[in-house]
Amino acid sequence: MARYGSASMWGTLDRVLVRPPLAEDAEHWRAFGWRGMPDHAAAAAEHELLCGLLEEAGADVVVSRHDPGNPDAIYVYDPVLVGEDGAVLLRPGKEGRRREPRAIAASLEAAGVPVASEISDPVLVEGGDTVWLDAQTLLVGIGYRTTPAAADALRGAFGVDVIPFDLPHWNGRGEVLHLMSFISPLDRDLALVYPRLAPVRLLELLAERGIATVEVPDEEFETQGPNVLALGPRHALALEGNPETRRLMERAGVDVVVYRGEEISKKGDGGPTCLTRPLLRS
Repeated sequence: MARYGSASMWGTLDRVLVRPPLAEDAEHWRAFGWRGMPDHAAAAAEHELLCGLLEEAGADVVVSRHDPGNPDAIYVYDPVLVGEDGAVLLRPGKEGRRREPRAIAASLEAAGVPVASEISDPVLVEGGDTVWLDAQTLLVGIGYRTTPAAADALRGAFGVDVIPFDLPHWNGRGEVLHLMSFISPLDRDLALVYPRLAPVRLLELLAERGIATVEVPDEEFETQGPNVLALGPRHALALEGNPETRRLMERAGVDVVVYRGEEISKKGDGGPTCLTRPLLRS
């Protein structure tokens, strides 16, 4: 039985890796640019409920406790990508997260996911800047956390078509946008987008591939409206508090489940995709 292989963003989520908030993380919130100090007990409770929703959706939840003292480590989407051959350890652009890829490797290998390769200096690439459009097409955002050389590095690591897009400056290096800040695939022919910041070439590519879009309203962009996790085709997990985005997804035939993320999402600017590293989709 396969234990890994996740070159998809919308297939049924069979296995997923998470990292709960640890008590020693909270005191370092300023150093990692969080909006406020997380309440550890409340954060742990929110994360436990999140894991319960993943399990209810049928996913085998693998728990890692790597890199204590790093509050960003709960955002396990960023340090690694998992393909058909195993895990590719990335090299985050945020300096405080550089040790995460090697730290998470032991948990991956314990879960039966081999490390296939590693992105090396001077290339920078974070998972939040990568989106699988399909099994042979990987989209990559080029910005403050992911350098232009990432496209060739990922092309070599996965042997797929890699399409780069320049990301907007937005509010600068201190409040950086990832590619996944404005697109989340929901099915093979449907994606959630915030078009006002999305690159024109990206929107044209979606149209060329016959991928319809659900558009996030302006008032729900900064509350992480575009950041949703597909639990399966047209089945999404979203952060509580974006009712219009949820209504629009449901009108498009998407079954939406919400979770509370006052501590684990809003304070650290990381939504449900950030909090999860899919290991296997079918």
